[in-house]
Amino acid sequence: MGKETGFLEIERKDRGYDAPEERLKHYKEFVIPHSEDGLKNQAARCMNCGIPYCHNGCPVNNIIPDWNHLVYEGDWKNALEVLHSTNNFPEFTGRICPAPCEASCTLNITDEPVTIKSIECAIIDRGWKEGWVKPQVPEKKTGKSVAVVGSGPAGMACAQQLARAGHSVTVFEKSDRVGGLLRYGIPDFKMEKSQINRRAVQMEAEGVTFRTSTEVGVDISVKNLKENFDAIVFSGGSEHPRMLEIPGAEMPGVRLAMEFLTQQNKRNAGDDENRAAPRGTLTATGKHVIVIGGGDTGSDCVGTSNRQGAKSVTQIEIMPQPPEKENKLLTWPDWPMKLRTSSSHEEGVERDWAVLTKEVVGEDGIVTGLKCVRADWSGGKLTELPDSEFTLPADLILLAMGFVHPRKQGMLEQSGVELTDRGNVDANVKDYRTSDPSIYACGDMRRGQSLVVWAIREGRQCAASVDEALMGVTELQR
Repeated sequence: MGKETGFLEIERKDRGYDAPEERLKHYKEFVIPHSEDGLKNQAARCMNCGIPYCHNGCPVNNIIPDWNHLVYEGDWKNALEVLHSTNNFPEFTGRICPAPCEASCTLNITDEPVTIKSIECAIIDRGWKEGWVKPQVPEKKTGKSVAVVGSGPAGMACAQQLARAGHSVTVFEKSDRVGGLLRYGIPDFKMEKSQINRRAVQMEAEGVTFRTSTEVGVDISVKNLKENFDAIVFSGGSEHPRMLEIPGAEMPGVRLAMEFLTQQNKRNAGDDENRAAPRGTLTATGKHVIVIGGGDTGSDCVGTSNRQGAKSVTQIEIMPQPPEKENKLLTWPDWPMKLRTSSSHEEGVERDWAVLTKEVVGEDGIVTGLKCVRADWSGGKLTELPDSEFTLPADLILLAMGFVHPRKQGMLEQSGVELTDRGNVDANVKDYRTSDPSIYACGDMRRGQSLVVWAIREGRQCAASVDEALMGVTELQR
């Protein structure tokens, strides 16, 4: 490594943020990047450990020590080449991935891990700034065609890899813009959509065709795809939401988190209000907002609600509050369960755990509150604590409780592919083939809701399997 004693001499220092009172005024990114010298110092903390467990912690198996060393040496262009060798879109993961690689960092056993995510993001941002990121156009075409259904990170990674292998790739996206959950589920203040736009431009130059506002199973049949393409990849999301099944949940003031987030992203994109909100304007302005669900989507609802001017924001979670710090001797190198406070939480929210919802209350169909009870998890079984009922004031209740499986209507029903017991498309990770040998599946549609980095991994691996099936051999990295 560049500096063998770096981890002994240099403390971890991650990127900073603009002050909450400033960043709440807009929907743009607010991360303050490191200086070049600061990045070199942070990269110098990477140890010459015998087994770099960060490789295993990272689903795309980023070659982290190598590009840390190159950053320390100031060789940014080669650092970008190493980074791109395993990850098609490090500007996505460098912004929204929770960084399981850092949890697996060997230095994390007794100290604070290397700032892997920040360095990764700096490498790709430098690459775009310097003009090093260019289309990789194949030398010749194979004459084979592939339909990729879904333009989220799995579909984009799969399509880009297949196009670079020389195949003619068409990506079908039911929304009006490409990006999937990256486009309409991730708030702009976490990742501005210019990051997606310039990748789409690069992919088009590489030969990828995007067909937006085209839903397979509705606007075009699966049968049509099978007749016109040599292979089909299902790379859509896990979009069937987990619903709130309590009295009063049918009232208009109870809405899905993804509907709420999508509307704001469409407004930010310049869409008019009717286009952004076909079911009517949905905002948190001046309202008591309750977010049900303690994960990242719930956090995104908190940040968006505060930017819209909510009167109050409360986030509740059915599970008990995690410990503030993990026992590293028991959890490392695995992803630990511990209390995580996001930048959105820092902007203002009341958080509560072990809360079970009982009834949405209202007057004349208008939500006024949420009846709850304390949950007891002792003994590993959920029970209600006696005499613990309470009611939270609420004008808007946002459901951020996750997704159970992909939507079955339309494409999946038409295809006839087999599903797992959980309702996901049944395909293994060896060849990603479904029960129909001409159809492959990857990403959330196959594995269930997961991280962007897992979607990229599966998209790349699926592309290699498709390429091998079409050509008999593949040079694509998995």
